[in-house]
This record gives sequence, C-alpha cells and structure tokens, in this order.
Amino acid sequence: MRDRMPEPLKALLEQLVRLPGLGPKSAMRLAMALLKWPESETRRLGNGIHDLRDNLRLCSRCGGLSSTEVCAICADMARARDTLCLVAEWDSMLILDEGGFYHGQYMNLGGLLDPLDNKNSSNLDIERLTQRLAEGEITELILALGSTLEAENTDSFIQRTVCGRFPNVRVSRLAQGIPLGAEVKYMDKETLRQSLRYRQKLD
Repeated sequence: MRDRMPEPLKALLEQLVRLPGLGPKSAMRLAMALLKWPESETRRLGNGIHDLRDNLRLCSRCGGLSSTEVCAICADMARARDTLCLVAEWDSMLILDEGGFYHGQYMNLGGLLDPLDNKNSSNLDIERLTQRLAEGEITELILALGSTLEAENTDSFIQRTVCGRFPNVRVSRLAQGIPLGAEVKYMDKETLRQSLRYRQKLD
C-alpha cells in the first residue's frame, strides 16, 4: 500500500509516526483529517510549528519553556523564594502549578537518569540547580520526579549531590500518594496536592 502512496503523504506519515502515541493507523487518520481542513488552516498549523521552534527558549531561571528570558512563574515576585520544586520535565511543572497549592519556585532538571537509554548525569541540568542553591535563598528542595525506577535513582543522585554541597538545604520528596510506575505529569490534582502536603524528608 505504501508503494502506491503519493510521496507528500508518505513523507508526512513518516514524520507523524515519530510523535508519541501515534502509530501508523493513527498517523493516517490524522493526515486524512488535515487534508479535509481548509488550506488556510493547514498553513496556519505549519506556521505554528515553525514559530514554536523560532520563538520559544529556555527560562534562564528554571529551565522551562518561555517566550521571554525569564518565564512568568519565575518573574512572579509574590511566590515564596525559599522552596524549590525540582521536576523532570517542563510539563510536570505546569501540571503542579495548575493546582494552585504550591507557591514556591521551580526547576526543570531536563530528564531522569536512565542508563539503559544512555542518559547519565551529564544529560541533567545539574549546573543550573547548583547555581540556584548557591544563591542561598533556597532552604528546601522538593524532589517531584515521580516514582518510576528512573525517578528513584535520580532522587538518590540529587540527594547525595545536594547534601554533600549544601548541607543547610533540606531535601524532601513527594509523598508516596503517587502510584509506583507513574509520572507526575499524568497525576490528578488531588493526588499531587496530597503528595506535596505530606512530602517526606530524605535521611
């Protein structure tokens, strides 16, 4: 079937199947839906994807996505300055903040340790984290990395790193209301609220 497919459609499908959650059949359905859109809408979508790459940058404070040098969350002077919530990815930060029950600072680590996927500490934004802690404002670092095996290993690594260099910073983690194997970004708001409220100190 693919041999008889027009080249532009084949090229689009090859790109779409690289997106998470899209297999060949889902990609085909999406492509067929796009073909039914008015030309102005498909061009608008293409321009939006293009602009996404051109106009987004990493926040210089938290490492999250932003259209400005400092994102809106980091620029909010009403937020507490003494707690720093460490997340693996930017979308986890958004989910946590949508709940409205945490009013401190955030830091995006940029992933998790995963030796099987060749992701070691050099893939994590440790330098930005240590720079934030060296400023002296943070008294508590909250590890909100999830409860997967990769998250547990990263928790341990971050705890050792921080406790060795910043002994006055309390390191805590989200309470185990989050089920084993789950990621922060897929949790409901109440589970996140309880996990933050009853976070545990790491000894």
